[in-house]
Amino acid sequence: MIEILETSLFALLALGVLTGGLMILLARRPATHAMGFFIALLSVAGLFALLHQSFLFFAQVLVSVGGVVIVTLIMILTVNLREADLPPEPHQTRWLIGAAVIIAPLSLLLYQTLTTLGDAFPPVSDTFGGTRSLGTLLFHDGVLPFEILSVLLLTAMVGAIIIGKKEQSYDRES
Repeated sequence: MIEILETSLFALLALGVLTGGLMILLARRPATHAMGFFIALLSVAGLFALLHQSFLFFAQVLVSVGGVVIVTLIMILTVNLREADLPPEPHQTRWLIGAAVIIAPLSLLLYQTLTTLGDAFPPVSDTFGGTRSLGTLLFHDGVLPFEILSVLLLTAMVGAIIIGKKEQSYDRES
């Protein structure tokens, strides 16, 4: 009974990821894109919960859903694009059909690979993937790469703000 429930929940969450992705691809309004993004990220968080990975679930909900989607919505509402401002997309159907033609055989290959793996991997301990081992890995072994990445992201964000900032004309006489 529990297996049927887990399988049904997995199928529902997978459908949520696919629906969110399709909303991101096909929607014309930016707010609909953001809602698709929200649905996809929340479904991924649910998949983490189904895998009994509580830390990844909470990290996904807090960081991705709570932070990224809210910032995206604020940006979309601030920019306030109208549909008339968007460029025309004359070949959107061709792109979608082409992507489906490319993705379908790759998905089949991935499915066959994953189903034939079976028990090819050795069993892992109960502490694998827990918060203690992740914290040790991040803040003991990976402090320098973590800090380098944070400085790099901060630099990229400042650069994007400077590039995106509209030029202001300054009057030298005043």
